[in-house]
Amino acid sequence: MDHTLTPSQLNTLARDLLEGAFPLVWVEGELGNVSRPSSGHLYFTLKDARAQVRAAMFRPKSQWLKFVPREGLRVLVRGRLTLYEARGDYQLVLDHMEEAGEGALRRAFEELKARLQAEGLFDAERKKPLPAHVRRLAVITSPSGAAVRDVLSVLARRFPLLEVELLPTLVQGETAAAQITALLRRADASGRYDAILLTRGGGSLEDLWAFNDEQLARAIAACATPVVSAVGHETDFSLSDFAADLRAPTPSVAAELLVPDRRDLGARLRHLQHRLAQRQAHVLNQAMQRADRAALRLQAGSPQARLALLRQRQQAALARLHACWQRQLQQRHARLAHGNAVLRATRPGRRLALLAERLSMLAPRTQAAMARQLQRNALRLRGIARSLEAVSPLATVARGYSILTRADDGALVRSTAQLQAGDTLHARVGDGTVDVQVIDPS
Repeated sequence: MDHTLTPSQLNTLARDLLEGAFPLVWVEGELGNVSRPSSGHLYFTLKDARAQVRAAMFRPKSQWLKFVPREGLRVLVRGRLTLYEARGDYQLVLDHMEEAGEGALRRAFEELKARLQAEGLFDAERKKPLPAHVRRLAVITSPSGAAVRDVLSVLARRFPLLEVELLPTLVQGETAAAQITALLRRADASGRYDAILLTRGGGSLEDLWAFNDEQLARAIAACATPVVSAVGHETDFSLSDFAADLRAPTPSVAAELLVPDRRDLGARLRHLQHRLAQRQAHVLNQAMQRADRAALRLQAGSPQARLALLRQRQQAALARLHACWQRQLQQRHARLAHGNAVLRATRPGRRLALLAERLSMLAPRTQAAMARQLQRNALRLRGIARSLEAVSPLATVARGYSILTRADDGALVRSTAQLQAGDTLHARVGDGTVDVQVIDPS
């Protein structure tokens, strides 16, 4: 008798069969019905011209995608085949997804890079140092790109004496890698150049693919002439960068690495000239001193010879003094001319007129400000006087009160307890003082 299965049992059996038979698969197709609900999961279909399959990418895998999945985009995915039991449909549950074209190129790049690296093609020991002074440079690049303009501009600004030869070539397309390789080998074989620069502007991995050619990488490694690679932007890396003797992050930086700055060279040259002049003066001074001592020893018995020697030294000293005076005179003339130019530029007469005009404008304002300040001070003084008058005991006396003090010691009388019959008091009233005698202090 046949065993009867429920739908859930059948789906479970089918799911186990699918997951066991297809552990991990790579599928390339076009995205369709892309949906991303608030849960963060990603649902879509992968299709080609004849069929489609449902797929899901759960959170957090979908949060690490480096691009935004959209309708019609061709992608390469990796996942396991399973069964969605609620609908009875099989689907792919993904753990990786990348854009199809660039992803394939990226894998090819990594595989070739690993193989060449294992051969030692990128080892630091085989890289050649750049010459201290590059006199003739070959630049292999597109003659119409932005990279060549940047390189030539920086080279002209930093070191105009450099002889630059542009070797034009395609830097993108199917034949670009072969052209670049042929030009590189020809330039190296000529022996004309102190260094060779391979460069181009930024772009996608596909745009830069000519510089990931295996033959080009091997040609760079085989060059006897030092090779500098500056391909794309700072974040772009190509096999030519790894094979070259020096990798620059941008074309402009490559130009700066190849030649010194003429301003630095000028400063160094002036420093060396100064040191040379000092050394020459020191050596000449020592030689003159030795010659003087020798001449004095040889001619110590001849006054005429010594006098001639002293006259010769006097003439030399006068010549040096005259030269020094001429230099100081020239310097003072230069400072005077500079001062005259500054005076003409600043025009002190006009500045004095402007200051006088400003002073005449400010004088009324100053007087008005002083008047306002005096008025405020007068008001303030009147207020203070009123405050003092309000608390003054004399004001209290003026209203009909009196102030009593003892005649013998001048103590202020505040209470009848201080008084005795017969005491003499001074009473201060509004217009003077009256002497009174206590009859009954109670």
